[in-house]
This record gives sequence, C-alpha cells and structure tokens, in this order.
Amino acid sequence: MSPLLTPRITDDRAGLLTFLGQQRDALRAAAHGLDERQARQRTTASALTMASLLKHVVRTERRWVVVQIGQRELPGLWPVTDLEEEFRVDAHESLSGYLEAYAAVPAETERLVAEVTDLDAPLPLPPEMRGRTDLEPFSTRWVLLHLIEETARHAGHADIIRESLDGGLAHSLLSEFEASAPTAATEDTPTGSGT
Repeated sequence: MSPLLTPRITDDRAGLLTFLGQQRDALRAAAHGLDERQARQRTTASALTMASLLKHVVRTERRWVVVQIGQRELPGLWPVTDLEEEFRVDAHESLSGYLEAYAAVPAETERLVAEVTDLDAPLPLPPEMRGRTDLEPFSTRWVLLHLIEETARHAGHADIIRESLDGGLAHSLLSEFEASAPTAATEDTPTGSGT
C-alpha cells in the first residue's frame, strides 16, 4: 500500500487515531535525515523551521490530549504563557529531542483516548478556560479531529520546508522513513475498537 494511504479502518475511534497517526508520520518523515543545522534553517519568509514545527506539534497534542481529554494537569506546558516561545528553538533544544518526544506521543494519546467511553460526550473545560462565553465544551471526537487538522496543516508546512532545504518530496521521504524504522507506520495504528 502507498505510504500516502491509511490502512483499512475498522471503526470510528480507530479511524480518528489512524488518520492522526498518518499525519504524525508525514511530519516525522519530512524531518527524516536532517541535521541540526537544517532543522533550524528558515526556508521561506515564515519563521517556521522543521525543529520549531516539531516542538509545536509535540506540545499541542500533549496539551489537548492530557489536559482536555485526560483531564490532567500538564505543568510547564499548560496554560500557555508565551506564544513566541512555542515556536522558538533554543540552543539546548534539538531536532532529535523533539523527534524522540514526538515518537512517545502516540502511546499517551491512545492510552487516554482508550479511557473515554463516549467520543461525543462533552468534556469539562480546563479551569483556565471555564467561564469563557466564546467556548462550548469540546468532545473527544472534536479534539481528535482538531489534532488531525492541526497536524496535517503543519505536515504541509514541513513538506514545503523540506523541499526547499534539499528537494526531498513527501512520498519518497515517507518511503525512506518507513524503511528506516519498520514500526514507524504501525506504531501509531490503534488496535482498540469503539465508537
């Protein structure tokens, strides 16, 4: 099967997690084989770099899943206090560190989503968001769809950055990524079922 296509979907929950996993793989594949200099290099008028995208998606998914779906605290990452810091990669941070952190995210997401019995049940807003009249409670389904959207957006940014760096194309990079890490495409594939 083409690395650009998801495997057969068995149920709704698995579908959401599988499509999210596919977008994660696309982003990680775009970074595959880059060195630290390339990962920090700006290739467009945007300030985005491969390293800054990875930093952002790691933090974003963890915030939505741990704080909103899991209803747990995430000290240091929630609430967001400095939006500029979100995309700034400091000297002590590395592409390899963010790739490693991103590789650990799927297990945490799947574990917390597995605890949810109804994907459409409204989730209590985090304390920092309660009382806002412009927000309604989110559901797990909404959070997962939002994460698919957010991750896909940044995977597209990563494709542009990578192609600008060295001409690497998404399809080839995904194939190389999957070949170098045989479990990369399957580690995000959920096995659970449900609605």
